[in-house]
Amino acid sequence: MTGFALHLLRHGAPATPGLLMGRTDGAPTREGIAACTARAEGLGIERLIASDLCRSRAAGEAIGDAIGLPLATDPRWRELDFGDWDGEAASLIDREALARFWDDPDANPPPGGERWSVLVARVAAAIADLTPAPTLIVTHGGAMRAALHILCGFGPRQTWAFDLPYASLLSLNVWPGERPSAQITRLCA
Repeated sequence: MTGFALHLLRHGAPATPGLLMGRTDGAPTREGIAACTARAEGLGIERLIASDLCRSRAAGEAIGDAIGLPLATDPRWRELDFGDWDGEAASLIDREALARFWDDPDANPPPGGERWSVLVARVAAAIADLTPAPTLIVTHGGAMRAALHILCGFGPRQTWAFDLPYASLLSLNVWPGERPSAQITRLCA
């Protein structure tokens, strides 16, 4: 079976950085959009998808305009819902509760928020629906980590070991099937 290139691009910097922005949406900066557009140059993609949240969708629209591809949006590529913590600065959240979450995000989800396994399930469904063609998905750090878990078999601790700053690009070669797998071909942070 032939693999296909899957590029995962984290949205550019939001106007208000430093917050746990899951479902809370925020406008991206012009510089953040420009950084994403620059990262997407020369990828040779045939399909362009973005999370439906503005900070990803705006970058996807700019990339689509630059390369002449229509943008499809898919809410399954949204960030983890941080529940009561959503939109808050990490420094304002109880340190012990936040440490438990980072240590085991499935057993210790944010209050009123989404479990890691729910994020993984929705990203897995989005990946399963991809047709084998070079694809760029403009998404969020959590969804990118979930894709690494699904496609490369990384555990939560391994996925958090990757630094995925705004506008970082993760390129994979994906082999679809009942149990899809991938090989990382590039990480531009």
